[in-house]
Amino acid sequence: MTHDQDNPDTKTIGVIGTGLMGAPMARRLTEAGHRVRAWNRTPDKTETLREHGIEIAHSANDTATGADLVMVMLSSGPVCDDILLGADGVIAHMAPGAILVVMSSIPVETARSQAQAAEAAGVGYLDAPVSGGERGAIDGTLAIMVGGEAATYTQAQALFAPLGCDVHVGPAGSGQLAKLANQTIVANTIATVAEALLLAERGGANPAKVREALLGGFADSTILQVHGERMLKEDFRPGGPAKWQWKDTQTAQALADELSLELPVSRLVDGLFGDLVAHGDGELDHSALIRELRRRNGESPR
Repeated sequence: MTHDQDNPDTKTIGVIGTGLMGAPMARRLTEAGHRVRAWNRTPDKTETLREHGIEIAHSANDTATGADLVMVMLSSGPVCDDILLGADGVIAHMAPGAILVVMSSIPVETARSQAQAAEAAGVGYLDAPVSGGERGAIDGTLAIMVGGEAATYTQAQALFAPLGCDVHVGPAGSGQLAKLANQTIVANTIATVAEALLLAERGGANPAKVREALLGGFADSTILQVHGERMLKEDFRPGGPAKWQWKDTQTAQALADELSLELPVSRLVDGLFGDLVAHGDGELDHSALIRELRRRNGESPR
């Protein structure tokens, strides 16, 4: 791809983390005309990006060299901290005035601490976790929840535009709060849809027809539409792995405990996902929670 060097909207973007989500996001950024340099801890995951005109960096710090923005899509808060912080971390290699956008799902306090480290280095910081899974990353339809300074958010909108719909929800850490709210709704709704389909099936109805009857009614949802179908077809190829869903429900529970907030439904669902992972299904899509409910009801998972 030929990038327009004279276009003021063209940015040099470093992408750290090119897994299930990061790779398609990097492709969309380069297709939008940005200069993209990518790095992944597992180098093999970056090789297919070369054909899209994406430069492959030798290290995480290399992605920061000359970058207007650095986008991070890594697996957890500790992994992000390990790569971003410290005297030889990515933040130390970013130019003053550049912007760090952490799109991983991490704890609220982790985001706030990273924001402080970035500010001390003269670097802008946004926490901008996403919802929509791999399909949303491929199609550019992600829901992007952004925390950070309003001025920094405005500067970073060239990054968000090719990826989906972005909303600035408040100061640093607020994006992660919004994502925890999102993941609470997603996890709890997956459990509810799975229970409803099992109830219909055990009661003698055709669960596929019951799902069809509910579409468009008050019980309809994206989870019923997409994950309900996955459950019926037993198609658990990971769009959002169950282990990452459990990571987020654990984070939400830890924050609720810190706030002395009792969330009984969420706590129960967190336990269900923990058991699903403990039984070896963590790499499956989070819609595979129905397998855990089958176990609890004396059935062998299909």
